[in-house]
Amino acid sequence: MCGLAGFLFESREGNKFNFESTLKKMSNAIIHRGPDDSGEWIDKSNGLGLTHRRLSIIDLSKAGHQPMISRSGRYVIAFNGEIYNHQEIRLEIEKLNNTYMWRGYSDTETILEAFEIFGIEESLKKFTGMFAFSLWDKEKESLILVRDRIGEKPMYYGWQETNKGDVFLFGSELKALKCFPEFNDEVDRGSLTLLLKHGYIPNPYSIYKGIFCLEPGTILEVSLNNTKPKVSNYWDSSKIIKDRINSRYQGSPSDAVRELHNLTMSSIKRQMISDVPLGAFLSGGIDSSTIVSLMQAQSSAPIKTFTIGFNEKGFDEAKYAKAIAMHLGTDHTELYVTAEEAMKVIPDMPSIYCEPFADPTQIPNFIVSKLASEDVKVVLSGDGGDELFSGYSRYYHIEKMWKNLSYLPMPIRNSISKTIKFALNESIHSNNKMNNIKRKLISGANVLGYKSLDQLYSHVISQIHSPEDVVKHGYQKESKLDHLKPNFGVTEPIELMMATDTVNYLPDDILTKVDRAAMRASLETRVPFLDQKIIDFAWSLPMSYKFKDGVTKWPLHQILKRYVPEKLTKREKMGFSVPLHEWLRGPLREWSENLLNVDRLKKEGYFNESIIERKWKEHLTGNFNNITFLWPILMFQAWLDDQ
Repeated sequence: MCGLAGFLFESREGNKFNFESTLKKMSNAIIHRGPDDSGEWIDKSNGLGLTHRRLSIIDLSKAGHQPMISRSGRYVIAFNGEIYNHQEIRLEIEKLNNTYMWRGYSDTETILEAFEIFGIEESLKKFTGMFAFSLWDKEKESLILVRDRIGEKPMYYGWQETNKGDVFLFGSELKALKCFPEFNDEVDRGSLTLLLKHGYIPNPYSIYKGIFCLEPGTILEVSLNNTKPKVSNYWDSSKIIKDRINSRYQGSPSDAVRELHNLTMSSIKRQMISDVPLGAFLSGGIDSSTIVSLMQAQSSAPIKTFTIGFNEKGFDEAKYAKAIAMHLGTDHTELYVTAEEAMKVIPDMPSIYCEPFADPTQIPNFIVSKLASEDVKVVLSGDGGDELFSGYSRYYHIEKMWKNLSYLPMPIRNSISKTIKFALNESIHSNNKMNNIKRKLISGANVLGYKSLDQLYSHVISQIHSPEDVVKHGYQKESKLDHLKPNFGVTEPIELMMATDTVNYLPDDILTKVDRAAMRASLETRVPFLDQKIIDFAWSLPMSYKFKDGVTKWPLHQILKRYVPEKLTKREKMGFSVPLHEWLRGPLREWSENLLNVDRLKKEGYFNESIIERKWKEHLTGNFNNITFLWPILMFQAWLDDQ
């Protein structure tokens, strides 16, 4: 796991630029992603500069130093990630060239040689792993950016105007791009609107105007001869979902469990390869417990596991994690965090997340990453299980809601909806509790008018339903959550919601949260469930295999039963959260009021201050829980302070 950044000038005037100084600044901005080593590569004649920060995991020697040049001299790469099957690819290369002498045993060298022999796109199809990299092709004089299939590793890019001419910037985090002289940091109000709606900014957008996030499974190519970035897919998750649904698994449920067990065991075995200490996050839930169980089954020594707990009622899963750790015999570390300790990290969130990000679980994720980094440099995580095996309870609640709505013809639903909204808009209540009831009824009336499950799901997962009213000059950009939504070929309501989350929520929220939190602690995270073979297999399974006998994620439960008694795992999913809504009224009140100050909001000009003032006052009464409205705004305001 590493970090990279760089730039490519459109004009030859760029050769008069101070390459070395700028690359050093860009590199230092992401030192947390790779504190072990750094390097630069410069080609002034082509206006190109690359910088790399290294977190040494495989091949700790100088042979793994980057940027790395291929043996032939054609390619120069700055690589972030891990290729788990690179030893298999080396054997394939050696069969074709048995005289080849490797310089070291890093996966970066394997990547470069694979490009020489198989070509870039064919090599990408062979790679199993998580990665984002920049590649300079000296022969074609072109720059290539690539991001892994599902979006575990980040990559940002975009053209900017400078007094030296236009320059193409790219890097693992926006803070590296921002170090470039004359960087235009204008906030994109369409992206800000999306942030308020979803709590994150969906790809391919970023918070900055003209700067984009490379989509998962894509290759971008740009050159001085063709300055318009050419983006193409080498892997398309929506197509994979469609293909696998149209080619269902034909085995029995028990066959499926056996095959999934083998696939997951193989994925974990590959991902446990490391030249540095390795461990796992353990929350006590099904996903992380399954990962840890299969890790321990393949290890002769106790696996190091990490969890944090909170003393607040309803927010603590640490006791369950401890019980599972004791049963499996892991080397377990737990840390109980007070509210005061948790709140201390909140001011760091803007610098941890290179753009405003508003999933409140970012707080415990960073704390547990920091805890793990004190003992290990790599952890395995159970992320992805909910999206692949139908674990979120909202899927089942929304499916039931949609079935009930569908019984009523659309004209009747529209009529009821209009009547309710008219009656409530005509009534005025001074009582806060009555206003809260009124708001819920209006929300329910809006739901009655939805014509499709897509519309209903979008409503439920939206944090703010009319964000363009909150953002001054705000507008809603098209995204894969609405107008640009792929055709998944799905007829099952739950599968449609799972597919939506797989291409949006998983890469843009879950994986972003994990990557930034862990990387801030210089910790590499690996996600075994997101192995491409497991993704393929999961989407081929019928829904009746995923939700069976009243149990969600049924195949994972069956696997876990082999290692852990059901009494330790059979309970309602809690999630990994903190009581933010209470903290805002108490110890975080002063911090919040400073960020939401009406005069400040007017001066900055991003938000409709009257709406925010009303929502904040409502929240303070204790009769309203407006945390989903307030947190994205607070995270943007805090991020703005950090700029």
